[in-house]
Amino acid sequence: MTYCVGMMLDHGLVFMSDTRTNAGLDNISTFRKMSIWETPGERSITLMSAGNLATTQAVVSLLEERSKSPEDRAPSLLEVPSMFQAARLIADTLRDVIEQHADTGQRADSTFNATLILGGQIKGGPHRLFMIYPEGNFIEAGDDTPFFQIGETKYGRPILVRAYDSDMSFEAAMKLLLVSFDSTLKANLTVGAPFDFHCYAKDSLQTGRTGRITAEDPYFQSISQGWGEALREALDMLPDFSADPDRYPDAGLGD
Repeated sequence: MTYCVGMMLDHGLVFMSDTRTNAGLDNISTFRKMSIWETPGERSITLMSAGNLATTQAVVSLLEERSKSPEDRAPSLLEVPSMFQAARLIADTLRDVIEQHADTGQRADSTFNATLILGGQIKGGPHRLFMIYPEGNFIEAGDDTPFFQIGETKYGRPILVRAYDSDMSFEAAMKLLLVSFDSTLKANLTVGAPFDFHCYAKDSLQTGRTGRITAEDPYFQSISQGWGEALREALDMLPDFSADPDRYPDAGLGD
């Protein structure tokens, strides 16, 4: 399984992805699920993937080949004029790869489907964020949906919904994402460190701060431990439940 998050901020974009892939509890591997294309001063594009590994690697490989082969007249991420066109190009590529796999007839228990998060900025346009579905359609982030998750989303979503603020700093956004990822990996063994991240600054038109955070990273350890302690303290501060017979006549507590 996978967990990836792309987040829109007033001053840029933040991306984070885990690196775990598995085909059973005894077959766990690490693969990078984040790819970045850039032409400094002209564009920066980040792509994250969840789903069938063969499908996602085929999509990324095709996009890489097209960006490195100017004699190939297939569209390239380094040539499209807008982020919308980049989303269309990737959506078409994803749909084509899935259809090609389906035509081979080599179907296993898992399908060849994949879901992608695309974000970035191309000169002349704003920074934008998209989620691309295996059918080849996509949606864009906005005020009502300022972040996208793919993969194992349910465990890390509550903290994002409660604490997200479009005006937060990159540092605060990274802290929020690490809490979300920590909650997810503690609840699901198919998600695991290390985590890749990219903080893209609005209008910079080049790759921003990138890195990989391991499970042993001191800051991540402090976030994980501190969040657990904060939750316990917050729970202790809340009033205990009282089985008032007038309010809860059927509670049966204390019998």
